[in-house]
Amino acid sequence: MSKFIQRLGLAMRAGKVVSGEDLVLREVRSKKARLVILSQDAAQNSEKKITDKCSTYQVPLLRFGTRQELGLAIGKPERVVIAITDPGFARMLQESIEKG
Repeated sequence: MSKFIQRLGLAMRAGKVVSGEDLVLREVRSKKARLVILSQDAAQNSEKKITDKCSTYQVPLLRFGTRQELGLAIGKPERVVIAITDPGFARMLQESIEKG
């Protein structure tokens, strides 16, 4: 999983990451989000809201780590949800999860 975290940090440094529930939902609605990453310890309410929006707008959704791990990966405090706005980074992150 460290390759996934490294790539997530790279996407953040490239300015292709949006974090926070409201901002992520806005990116999903505007069809700019290419991938949404949701922490495994997200609250049920947040989880339902994010998964519903992602399925409605057909945005891939990954479940990864804890809110602390997501925050550390992008150099911020705890983050429950993150959106990747670049198709190349989104594909790269999905591949790194699939390959393990």
